[in-house]
Amino acid sequence: PPQWIGFDNYVRMFTNDPDFYQSLKVTIIFTITSVPLRMVVALFLAILLNEATRAVGFFRTAFYIPSIVASVASAVLWTWIFNSRFGPVNGFLKTLGIAGPKWFTDPQFALAGLVIMSAWGIGGEMLIFLAGLKGIPLSLYEAAEVDGAGRLTRFLRITLPMLSPTIFFNLIMSMIGAFQTFDSAFVISTAHGGQIGAPLKSTLFYLLHLYQEGFSFLNMGYASALAWVLFIIILAVTVLINRSSKNWVFYSGEN
Repeated sequence: PPQWIGFDNYVRMFTNDPDFYQSLKVTIIFTITSVPLRMVVALFLAILLNEATRAVGFFRTAFYIPSIVASVASAVLWTWIFNSRFGPVNGFLKTLGIAGPKWFTDPQFALAGLVIMSAWGIGGEMLIFLAGLKGIPLSLYEAAEVDGAGRLTRFLRITLPMLSPTIFFNLIMSMIGAFQTFDSAFVISTAHGGQIGAPLKSTLFYLLHLYQEGFSFLNMGYASALAWVLFIIILAVTVLINRSSKNWVFYSGEN
């Protein structure tokens, strides 16, 4: 039966658990690198689809399919793509005279591989951006073009401001998803290092540490404390982004 221990789990977390800080560090680095990458790639693809005139349905489907593929299958696929000996990425680098890294078996590149891999499933963000682009009145672009505004000026002065509510939504959802990364890191780390967070805990995400404490070591109380801390972190970051939105999010009809 459970026993009341007060705040002992939190005392242990902050004073006697180096894996807590390592997992938090890995998760924060992954979040601040993968979220901007996903946003930029998703927006770029959405703009291409918005301006395309042929085979739009085909490309829309092709770009969206990776986001609905099972995460375990995607992880296995990327394990092959980043294989240091016969993977296509290192094969391409070899043709350029560059010795490719060992990726998921190298502590210096394992997390970078997961960041790149995260851009694989941006189909949902892309469709939301595409919907936002479809809602921008063409008359704004026509008026700007008449006034001599170039493509870059129209993008910076019209597209981004009008798309800012969509960017705000995708930013919040992508950030929450990044903090909750689990399955891809679990499959790849255990496949290459035989243990969670391998190599050398360079891919020990916060949820991997929580899972290990709760289901491997059966420390359910401590795992619950870790979950509450993650909830508070995500809530705090969400509130900060929401507070900042008044400075960069613009809604049509505002004065």
